[in-house]
Amino acid sequence: MGKLDGKVAFITGAGSGMGKAQAILFAKEGAKVIAGDIQFENVQQTVEKIRAAGGEGLAVEIDVANKESIQTAVQKGIAAYGQIDVLSNTAGVLDGYAPSLDTSEELWDKIMNVNLKGTYRVTNAVLPQMVEKGSGVVINVASIAAFVAGGGGAAYTAAKHGIVGYTKQLSFDYGKAGIRVNCIAPGAVESGMTKQIFEEGSAAVMDSVNSVPAGRYGQPEEIATVAVFLASDDASFMHGAIVPVDGGWLVN
Repeated sequence: MGKLDGKVAFITGAGSGMGKAQAILFAKEGAKVIAGDIQFENVQQTVEKIRAAGGEGLAVEIDVANKESIQTAVQKGIAAYGQIDVLSNTAGVLDGYAPSLDTSEELWDKIMNVNLKGTYRVTNAVLPQMVEKGSGVVINVASIAAFVAGGGGAAYTAAKHGIVGYTKQLSFDYGKAGIRVNCIAPGAVESGMTKQIFEEGSAAVMDSVNSVPAGRYGQPEEIATVAVFLASDDASFMHGAIVPVDGGWLVN
């Protein structure tokens, strides 16, 4: 028996990194997985791994900055599996640590449209059927940049702060309708977005990474295990929680 037997999970950003790790682990725990990503070839590979391990999955192309793309992907998922029980909003982009004066309006809008508005749009596409059946789980992926400066640039940090506020308000508005909404705030985790940064290994970046109590950066699977917990009945009394998974970054 898996922790997510009988559940259908929709995961954005599932073509790489934390989203991919979640998709694979959710399937291992018994969920049928709708794996979405703007890079369709990547998410097809994720689903191939799920199926090779005996799980059930569906690859969908999704641009979380495009409302029509979101609606199409969600409709495909529901058509295939009848419902969505768990949504993990994992898709995101970095801003190159740009300070405000180096952040063009184009960059600001891109970061907000993907990281914050994308979370809102995907949630609103999935939420109505959760409300109708009186149950569901939403997991938003923020960052330590939701708490402190230095985890990203001006736009990224503002967007991640916004995700925390949005998570709390969703929980407040829909908790009594049977919807549990929580948020994971990862620290430095090796993913598609950060792998090059770690490989280049600038002294300032690696000093920050190695200074945390864990003494290292995290792996996507370490985020996925927390996501499975939040998606499962083990977290049945958790509403509106923001869970740092950061190797102790925030204790400093």
